[in-house]
Amino acid sequence: MIGFSLVLLFMAVYYKAFGLIANVALTANLVLLVAVLSLMQATLTLPGIAGIVLTIGMAVDANVIIFERIREELARGKGIRLAIADGYSNSYTAIIDANLTTLITGFILLFIGLGPVKGFAMVLVIGIIASFVTAVLVSRILIEGYMASGDREIKFDTKFSAGLFKNLGINFLGKRKFTYGVSGAVLV
Repeated sequence: MIGFSLVLLFMAVYYKAFGLIANVALTANLVLLVAVLSLMQATLTLPGIAGIVLTIGMAVDANVIIFERIREELARGKGIRLAIADGYSNSYTAIIDANLTTLITGFILLFIGLGPVKGFAMVLVIGIIASFVTAVLVSRILIEGYMASGDREIKFDTKFSAGLFKNLGINFLGKRKFTYGVSGAVLV
């Protein structure tokens, strides 16, 4: 609950009103997941909770991908409506790829796993489907409704987040030998 609350707070602070929309979609995802599990009369175990945590991460990831694509389109000078339409359409491939890969893995674990692994896989499969629906469909409906409700100033950032990660210039490949060493030491 603490982690979920921190994610909701971050999304609201980082993306302003659209972060709140993402939070509604994220909460709808969690409600949908719990509702399906309740209909199945499933018992929530620790592996199931791990599946929920992974689902929340995937749902947040999908919203971040969409919102960052919209920000890129706005930076290119497109109008807000076109930026939103292009942002969604250009983010589908990444979202579908991530969700489909995780879904396939979930089905494999579901069919060959035993006990706790099977429980984790069941929650993961249900959660990924709910995540895809809420991130792509629910958030889009909410954004369209928000835009249709009047002439509001539409921004995808706050004063805090406006230029936060612009021009970072981190040379990840140049630091790979160091990070390989640290990772190897942690593994050992």
